[in-house]
Amino acid sequence: MGIFSNFKKKKPEKDKQEAKEYLMKFDSAIRPGGVFMAQLLMKEQCSAPSLERMKEVLSAHLGKVEIYGEQNLEKGLFHFSALNYESQFSDARVPVQLSVLGCETFHADRIDEMKRSQMWNCREDRDRILTECKYAVMVNDMLGGGLQARTRANMLMDYLEALMELYPSCEAVYFLNSGKLVPADLIRKGEIKGLDRYIQFCVNVRFFHINGTNDHVIDTLGLSLLYIEDLQYHFHDMEPDWVVGHAYSMASYILTGDRPVKNGDTIDGIVDGRLVQDIQWKCHFEDSLIEPRRPVLDICMGEYAAGERQ
Repeated sequence: MGIFSNFKKKKPEKDKQEAKEYLMKFDSAIRPGGVFMAQLLMKEQCSAPSLERMKEVLSAHLGKVEIYGEQNLEKGLFHFSALNYESQFSDARVPVQLSVLGCETFHADRIDEMKRSQMWNCREDRDRILTECKYAVMVNDMLGGGLQARTRANMLMDYLEALMELYPSCEAVYFLNSGKLVPADLIRKGEIKGLDRYIQFCVNVRFFHINGTNDHVIDTLGLSLLYIEDLQYHFHDMEPDWVVGHAYSMASYILTGDRPVKNGDTIDGIVDGRLVQDIQWKCHFEDSLIEPRRPVLDICMGEYAAGERQ
């Protein structure tokens, strides 16, 4: 059982308050069960679809939706309730709310060099996209943390595909929860299906070299949104691309599997880039080595492991 999973259970009032205080310590972008946030990047300021068009496309992807709250068609501000997706809280079931916050100036200068260096999905086009795209449409969800992980992941990706249809001039999507930048056409192609969409679009596998050593750290960002601990590998003397592939496979396994990974469990290791059952790597929950600070599922890679484990 993961650390975060305990906070989704119904608990006495005192325990719920302690859990809330614990979760509020996290940066809002990585807070377990927090708000999904993304920016649709545009070269030119775009006009908003009509309210009727918004409802038509969202309903086609998500089922019945209803308008709620303030709408500002001139600014492209929309709010909808996704009625097929109800979050379960201790005292109520509430539809997830989806918002489109209008087309505003995109401030690429607010993305620091560390985040830019980890935009692997469009590394060659990264600087061009961030330079040419002067505008962004911010989108988010609210109350999604009350959904089961797989349900929320699929809902968010259905929402994302609807947005790609509604905003054809979108060049790329910047996911604030993970720092991942994904070309919009990759999403529009529809070649990635089901839960793999969340892993490939929203989970960022990052790579760091430890200066002055032969050590590397590979970790993930984006899983905590689903109350799943991010992964971490601290290692040496193995091809990093193999470990990146292992991280994506592991993230997919945890999200799609029926049995959660527990502290002390073992998983298949790697030989020549392939998963093999003969080598087992042990998993432990630890504090992350790289910012943002958070609990992670650390994968101890046997003879390739670097550093000390708690």
